[in-house]
Amino acid sequence: MTTTDPALDVDLLRFPPGFTWGAATAAFQIEGATTEDGRGPSIWDTFAARPGAVLGGDTGDPACDHYHRYASDVELMASLGLGSYRFSLAWPRIQPLGSGPVEPRGLAFYDRLVDELLGRGIQPVVTLYHWDLPQALEDRGGWRDRDTAYRFAEYAQVAHAHLGDRVREWTTLNEPWCSAFLGYATGIHAPGVVDPKGSLEAAHHLLLGHGLALRAMREQASAEHRFSVVLNFCAVIAEDEEAARKVDGLQNRLFLDPLAGRGYPEDVLADTAWLGDWASVVRPGDLDAIAAPVDWMGVNYYSPTRVARAEDPSVVAEGPFPGLRGVEFLPPEGEVTGFGWEVRASAFTSLLRRLGRDVAVPLVITENGSAFPDELVDGEVVDERRTRYLVDHLRAVHAAIEAGVDVRGYFAWSLLDNFEWAAGYSQRFGVVHVDYATQERTVKRSGRVLARVIGANAVPARGYDLG
Repeated sequence: MTTTDPALDVDLLRFPPGFTWGAATAAFQIEGATTEDGRGPSIWDTFAARPGAVLGGDTGDPACDHYHRYASDVELMASLGLGSYRFSLAWPRIQPLGSGPVEPRGLAFYDRLVDELLGRGIQPVVTLYHWDLPQALEDRGGWRDRDTAYRFAEYAQVAHAHLGDRVREWTTLNEPWCSAFLGYATGIHAPGVVDPKGSLEAAHHLLLGHGLALRAMREQASAEHRFSVVLNFCAVIAEDEEAARKVDGLQNRLFLDPLAGRGYPEDVLADTAWLGDWASVVRPGDLDAIAAPVDWMGVNYYSPTRVARAEDPSVVAEGPFPGLRGVEFLPPEGEVTGFGWEVRASAFTSLLRRLGRDVAVPLVITENGSAFPDELVDGEVVDERRTRYLVDHLRAVHAAIEAGVDVRGYFAWSLLDNFEWAAGYSQRFGVVHVDYATQERTVKRSGRVLARVIGANAVPARGYDLG
């Protein structure tokens, strides 16, 4: 719906009443305190300590020191008008060895954080797994080992039993594509393993872990609890249908189809069979567990991917897609972010319309954002490019809603500049600037615009500010 607000003298694209507005973070990227209060090491602690693994030798300490500064960070969220905050629990902070004994001091931190959020009227949205597998489990095979799925369900049950009296919204996994393929196919993320066939096995065990965790939490849940999983979807742009099919299969359908009860796509199984019979790890009952209904689907989106058919159909494509052959990745067109990712909001609308047809539950945008180099000048960060990205992509979400797609909320990535995985502290996604030397927070122009969008429940139809 488009309306005009006389007070602001601007045409507004209004979102549905009750639309959820929030921002998102992940534990390892912001908490710091990686050795405090009994926390065990994660695969990212081990990976970051490996020479050359992370740009600049950066590690997860102190990150944004959120472990000690959570109260002031929640106050900052309230000042932005956030109605919800999506964050992850650090599995090794709760179960240092990934199984067995629970660390009460770890749970106590999340008690404090949740209570602080609720005291400010901000609804917590908990993600159980955002890539920080306890190292003790990786030592036994990590996600390539089926047992890890069962340990994940055990951890989910512990976390939900402790926080479920106050936390209504629960997400099992964040971006299992990244965990499986960046971590086990190319090794550019933790745990740094190069095993293409094993990465597909890891993908199955991640999805199985989701299903088992969902079952464990639902057994102790009340009617008010809602459960979800978050996938990083990609809009594939290609003139060649075969190239598009192959990449879409490994990026989107390999994860979405089994979650939706359709099993693993036959064409993807055929495309990857040359790596070996990775699907032999699928046991009776696994697909039923994976297909357990969720209440909503989380959508993470940043950029489209451009591909074409390779001249040699047998050539193995460079990149993180295991078993992908006969495809060439093309350079982005137009504006790009600090990561070199193409900025194209229209592709977001197309993706959401596709998901509106393929997904039977409501959608929530759980991550969307951009990394650009920021400068703090005279106490301000005027991040025009991020502001344009934010507003353009919110218009894209609104266009999808107008087309009939059931989108219920939007979480900006990220609340804070933070440790950006293998890129260390070189890339800034936050709507709030963090001076890593002093830990001082400064709301950027994009953050101020987001606050006005939240207050109006609308974005401007033109331009990039609400006045």
